[in-house]
Amino acid sequence: MQQFDEDVLECFLENQRQLFPENVAETLEEAEGFLEDCMAVVVNSVEEVLEFFEEEGVDTEGVMGEEILEADEVFDIGDGRYLIVES
Repeated sequence: MQQFDEDVLECFLENQRQLFPENVAETLEEAEGFLEDCMAVVVNSVEEVLEFFEEEGVDTEGVMGEEILEADEVFDIGDGRYLIVES
């Protein structure tokens, strides 16, 4: 099971509306539970974001580098890591 640190949880709480029409969590604990339930992952680079989507069978052909970061499912934690939440 993925462990989510406070930076990840705060990032999700602040930006959850980029993926969902309304808030799905109000507290750090709720955010952690939600991310665990939907099996969200944290990766360490843009390359790992691309690799994740390719492994999940998402067509990334023609997507260049950081373009993948524009996907609603990708949250920039701000420290070089990215949270990926599949809705």
